[in-house]
Amino acid sequence: MLTINLIREKKDFIIERLKVKNFDAEEIINKILTLDTSRREIQSRTDSMQGEMNRISKEIGSLIKEGRTKDAETAKKKTYKLKDEIKLLSDKLIPVDNELRNEIIKLPNLPHESVAGGFGAGNNVKVREGGSMPKVRDSFLPHWELIKKYDIIDFDLGIKLTGAGFPVYKGMGAKLERALISFFLDEGIKAGYTEVMPPIVVNEDSGFGTGQLPDKDGQMYHVGQDNFYLIPTAEVPVTNIYRDVILSADDLPVKNISYTPCFRREAGSWGTHVRGLNRLHQFDKVEIVQIAHPDHSYRSFEEMVSHVESLIVKLALPYRIMRLCGGDMSFTSSLTYDFEVWSAAQKQWLEVSSVSNFESFQANRLKCRFKDKGDKQTRLAHTLNGSALALPRIVAAILENNQTDKGIMIPEVLVPYTGFKIID
Repeated sequence: MLTINLIREKKDFIIERLKVKNFDAEEIINKILTLDTSRREIQSRTDSMQGEMNRISKEIGSLIKEGRTKDAETAKKKTYKLKDEIKLLSDKLIPVDNELRNEIIKLPNLPHESVAGGFGAGNNVKVREGGSMPKVRDSFLPHWELIKKYDIIDFDLGIKLTGAGFPVYKGMGAKLERALISFFLDEGIKAGYTEVMPPIVVNEDSGFGTGQLPDKDGQMYHVGQDNFYLIPTAEVPVTNIYRDVILSADDLPVKNISYTPCFRREAGSWGTHVRGLNRLHQFDKVEIVQIAHPDHSYRSFEEMVSHVESLIVKLALPYRIMRLCGGDMSFTSSLTYDFEVWSAAQKQWLEVSSVSNFESFQANRLKCRFKDKGDKQTRLAHTLNGSALALPRIVAAILENNQTDKGIMIPEVLVPYTGFKIID
């Protein structure tokens, strides 16, 4: 969330920048500043009374030593009265603090200066593209027909076991899925990331820390009895490892990589753009997360973008990188690049990764801080994450782009992991 100091100091700037995200912040910010004024007035009066009470308390000791018992008793009565008044002020401060926090968390993160205005994918800006488009024949099948032909993923069985959007991977399909996960993890470790295996359910504090709660409450699977949430991405537990942690600047950037299954309720049920593997309720993903020094977080961002790009290049998939416009960005992001791969049979781009810099927005919720060497004051870190990569649409693109009359060719880098070169 945005800091109250920033809101105080740059009210007009925040209002203008949030318009890029099509968010009208003026009413909320005016309410925040009114509440902040009340809070500071109450706090100032509380501090003043507390100081007076401390002064009188010291004076009481001197009066008793001097034998001025009556004056000491009078002074004690003053402290009792001050305690009561401080308690009343404290009772007034709590609801003001709570309301102030509830208003601040309504504000999305400020978009980076490079982010353009717009309302959706049509306003996103292409950063670059790469790879060679496959030569498509009339016989090319979409992946949902290929998986039936080769019996590698079963959607009907998933419906029987759970419901729509929960596929069952079988035989070579399961091996391909496992191969991709291992490949992505190994490449991340080579790039300096430390692998972690977090829980796939988190508590409410973790969901709030990374901004999924309360903003995306309706999109998450909730375990009501325990008030836990199934994770929509490994970003949530991995970033929350550093909640309420003070790091040393020498330790930055912290780089973690994690494979987890992910769960999202928003999957649709109609149209080719959500058919087959295009959108699921449960899917596998490898996530990279960095905790970075604010002075270097955009260097970390470019490094993460390059890492994700290298994975797609090694899989020999045609791709493009898109800088999201304000209206297509998440609530928490300051800058996001989406990676899309070309799906030969569907003849459309499929998003397979988002790499985002959240700057200090998540860190302020998490209280994730660091100290520069020699400094007594802590500073908020910057947090970043990216999919490296999300598997379903990568699998869809591999199946569609690499189909031949003999079967589906496996990308060369995956053969040591699959143990086979072709799905037939």
